[in-house]
Amino acid sequence: MVTIIGNGMGDYNFSNINLDLNSFDVIVCDKNFKEEASNILKFSYKEAKEYLLENAAKQNILYVVTGSPLFYSAATLLAQKLPKEEVTIINNTSSKSYLLTKLMLDETKVGVISLHGRSKVDLTQFLNQQYTFVVCDERSVQRLYQAMLYFQKDAIRTTIGYKLGYEDEKIEEVNLFDLSSSYDLKQPYVLLIQRNFESNSGVNDDIEFETERGMITKKYKRHLTLQNLDLEPNQLLWDIGAGSGSCGIEAYNRYKVKTLYFEKNQTRVDFIFKNLEKHHVADSKLYVGEACDFFEGCEETPQRIFVGGGGENVIARLPYLYKRLDDNGIMLINAITLKNLSQMITVLNEAKIEFQTHSISLTTYKGKLDLVEPERQLFQLKVYKK
Repeated sequence: MVTIIGNGMGDYNFSNINLDLNSFDVIVCDKNFKEEASNILKFSYKEAKEYLLENAAKQNILYVVTGSPLFYSAATLLAQKLPKEEVTIINNTSSKSYLLTKLMLDETKVGVISLHGRSKVDLTQFLNQQYTFVVCDERSVQRLYQAMLYFQKDAIRTTIGYKLGYEDEKIEEVNLFDLSSSYDLKQPYVLLIQRNFESNSGVNDDIEFETERGMITKKYKRHLTLQNLDLEPNQLLWDIGAGSGSCGIEAYNRYKVKTLYFEKNQTRVDFIFKNLEKHHVADSKLYVGEACDFFEGCEETPQRIFVGGGGENVIARLPYLYKRLDDNGIMLINAITLKNLSQMITVLNEAKIEFQTHSISLTTYKGKLDLVEPERQLFQLKVYKK
């Protein structure tokens, strides 16, 4: 029989466990725990897993994990590998429950992400509610800085829960990007980030974007483009020839994807910076200069690539972009001139890359007289990487 319990908040000890420890044949815990006894076995998770699976039917075992076994703990994965009749889980206080109780905050207003041992931010949870609780390690602050690179400082408010449950715990408002000078980030800590702006639905009129005249994918075409990319949350999108950044920004707001923007025109670059800041776009990066110069330096594999511009240099690199694309990924290429369309088709055909072709013609009617305002025809080439 295996009983799994968390030690709650505080130091690595059993002081918050309300069980008769002498009733167990063996107590298994992490190597960081300070308790010593002949029946206490200190293991890594892998070692603990092997021991429990082998001895669950033979011994009465207490498995002690840190915090709560139900909050970002591998204990539940282990429990699912055991027969239901041989395992019991007893919950204890998690860092989230502890901090929210201290701050008297409603759990329903708080999203949760973990950057403990992780490098990717879950954009479906990050800053989508009024508060975001972040499980951290020593590298998390730098990762959050990268994710909020284009935020004004007053866009968020941050509270740290440092060494929760310890005698020297601290719960106080902090400057998120100046923590390392005041705290030892190798010690246990969590962060609560308050969003000081309204969330964006991702359905914006063109006037919501700062732009150089004509250098924006118009609203209806923007929506069709995003729909045609078949975006899914937390995918990586490359937006090449980003213009005003409107496509990538709405892709983030609507689908919660991470976007890399590539733009060489300095005037448009300035507008992209303003738009990223205005729309509070998280986990994005803008590359300024000839897009082709940056491709090899982008280590992470994109699941989606949108080519909205970039000229002949980018067109010549379409086979390379196809190669960089993740398996089952999609590349969507926009063209508004027959010359560029012809070049794109030639390059793709020579590389024996299959594609679908679409053309989009839109006419809008504006004003009291419903005056005709036709938009330039747009050609789209859609490539699936199988």
